[in-house]
Amino acid sequence: MRIKKGDKVIVTAGKDRGHTSTVIRVLPRKDLVVVEGVNVVKKHQRRTAKSRKGQIVSRPMPVHISNIMIIDPKSGKPTRIKIVRGEDGMRKRVAAKSGQELK
Repeated sequence: MRIKKGDKVIVTAGKDRGHTSTVIRVLPRKDLVVVEGVNVVKKHQRRTAKSRKGQIVSRPMPVHISNIMIIDPKSGKPTRIKIVRGEDGMRKRVAAKSGQELK
């Protein structure tokens, strides 16, 4: 999976299309990512103890990886990611549009 936690991404499909945010969590086995402030649902939480109240909590839910694109650090536009080998033999993620390395 080429998208990592902490990447700046833009949503390309769905009800939150066009929103820009960061990746909170990656679920590689299911090809899903959780993006901050995207696909937020209200969840009812049951009272579990005498001291704890029942409440309605807003939680971001996972989005399929095909519905987001990483943002190019140079231009700020959506781009694809290439994997290239550096001179030390390590794999690096590179923005396809600008060629700039991603962290």
